[in-house]
Amino acid sequence: MVTRRSFLGLVASTVLAPAAARATDRDIEPEFLRPWLRAAQLPPLAERLPDRPRIVYVKRMGREPGQYGGTVRTIIGGQSDLRFMTIYGYARLVGYDERLQLQADILEGFESQSDAVFTFRIRPGHKWSDGTPFTADDFHYWWNDVILNKQLTPGGGALELRPHGTLPRFEVLDPLTVRYSWDQPNPNFLAALAAPQPLVLAGPGHYLKQFHKKYQDDIRLSALMKEYRAKKWQDLHIKMGRSYRPENPDLPVLDPWRNTTAPPAEQFVFERNPFFHRVDENGLQLPYLDRFILNVSSSSIIAAKAGAGESDLQATGIDFDDYTFLKDAEKRHPVKVDLWKAIRGSRVALMPNLNCADTVWRDVFRDVRVRRALSLAINRHEINMAVFYGLGVESADTILPDSPLFKPEYASAWIDYDPKQANSLLDEAGLDKRNEDGIRILPDGRPAEITVETAGESTLDTDVLELITDHWRQVGIALFSRSSQRDIFRSRAMGGRTMMSVWYGLDNGVPTADMNPGQLAPTMDDQLQWPLWGMYFLSGGSQGVAPDVPEAAELVALLGRWGKAASFGERTEIWHQMLSIYTQQVFSIGLINSTLQPIMRSAKLRNIPDKALYGFDPTCYLGVYMPDTFWMGRDA
Repeated sequence: MVTRRSFLGLVASTVLAPAAARATDRDIEPEFLRPWLRAAQLPPLAERLPDRPRIVYVKRMGREPGQYGGTVRTIIGGQSDLRFMTIYGYARLVGYDERLQLQADILEGFESQSDAVFTFRIRPGHKWSDGTPFTADDFHYWWNDVILNKQLTPGGGALELRPHGTLPRFEVLDPLTVRYSWDQPNPNFLAALAAPQPLVLAGPGHYLKQFHKKYQDDIRLSALMKEYRAKKWQDLHIKMGRSYRPENPDLPVLDPWRNTTAPPAEQFVFERNPFFHRVDENGLQLPYLDRFILNVSSSSIIAAKAGAGESDLQATGIDFDDYTFLKDAEKRHPVKVDLWKAIRGSRVALMPNLNCADTVWRDVFRDVRVRRALSLAINRHEINMAVFYGLGVESADTILPDSPLFKPEYASAWIDYDPKQANSLLDEAGLDKRNEDGIRILPDGRPAEITVETAGESTLDTDVLELITDHWRQVGIALFSRSSQRDIFRSRAMGGRTMMSVWYGLDNGVPTADMNPGQLAPTMDDQLQWPLWGMYFLSGGSQGVAPDVPEAAELVALLGRWGKAASFGERTEIWHQMLSIYTQQVFSIGLINSTLQPIMRSAKLRNIPDKALYGFDPTCYLGVYMPDTFWMGRDA
């Protein structure tokens, strides 16, 4: 059976041939590559492209077909932020379009049978960035020599590959066709391939075999381990083959730009991939831009540097509270600042730690009446006006109206400013006694003083907490804040040493029913409201503890049902059940969503939307808007 998903994946292949032909009719080589072409170090464009490249119809996207050339500077907060180039480049086997519908990208097409059997077709003539053919051999290498190798993959493979406990059957049907088969549906498989940190199914075996014990002799492997400072051969292979954080300049990639700078460095240069598989409707090979230069800086001064004209494209490292300063920079530099809608379930959310090591507070937070009371005691309108200039939406931590799953009752759950009801609920929960300062008394006699911890990365969080301090004081709860570095902050939370944290809300506020609802259940150890329950799920029960609050356990059970659901309708119903439980139980206390994210760019940079959705998952920040179609004009 061919599903609607597979149709979307297959339809593009019927219109690809003309662009490849046009590429041979005239000289449309990027000027940037001409030195390599003159030296015969690169083949001509027609030989670099796949036989049937992916055509991106830029005009149909409401944008201008561009021209080659240009260098874009951006600022990152550290070496680990090289991952932004993988996220921005957004080359995926299967990816989302701007409407968040799945489509074939690196693949020429795909077929899905009952969401259990997936057949992938590779583009004939597609090549890695070093010119080596990209074929089924690269899937075969990754499957047999990486995923099935217990030293490289000791956990047995990504959870997305074994949602029901076992890995799929993998088959190479021919040099350009592979298949993955499960006995039960795996509706998360394609979405995992389209993710910001995608599920990896293929790697450049021709390059990586030199670091693999199966293919390299021990003497040479030992020398390579010494050269690259790796203690074990598997550490060497992982280091040299890591595609999500592209630190190895020699690693062949399928992305629009490839890193040319080995770390450590204060500046990383990414240059166009001469074998990239996309072209525009005029036959020009994407990307239009020749280079991205990533300058490393302290995270705390990224906004200042961007406002001083040191960035041509800046989305990360700046926040809404930088908007006025950045907008003023338009008067001094040829830049433009737009505002995109953030897709988080809440820009700021409070996370009561239901796994808190303090047993008294743990029991208090596990009482839904307390969580609801803390939410009702917050004056969201005041926060919205004072911090977000009234431009946000007062809401629970839930999905946005931009999602087809949205219902108003999710957003309005327990968000009315009602100190009277909050006081009543706290009294009912047994916190009915107060000390001489009006602060409620805990069951063990201590005052109800909540320390809310932050990563100390945003003054916006601090501003919000100052307002909530006054709100909660009115219902007899004292709030104190504590800031620490992000690593320490997360370590304390996972160790149960935090009472409550402030962080972003749900990652994906614009889901469809085909996207995994795991963010609504304890599934990860970095979920600050239940890190030990998330650790239990993530480790398959070997670490952490199982959820012992019935509603949290029900969310995990519903997630399991979603993972076996074979129909869109069933997956939709499960999403709604989980959204209802999550918002009614107030497992996280959302405040404001639909907030605005500044996007600062050079006034010469074209094809960047004035308005769009902004977030990590599923839009990949700028990724679904295809930065390979951005181009640098001559005039601002």
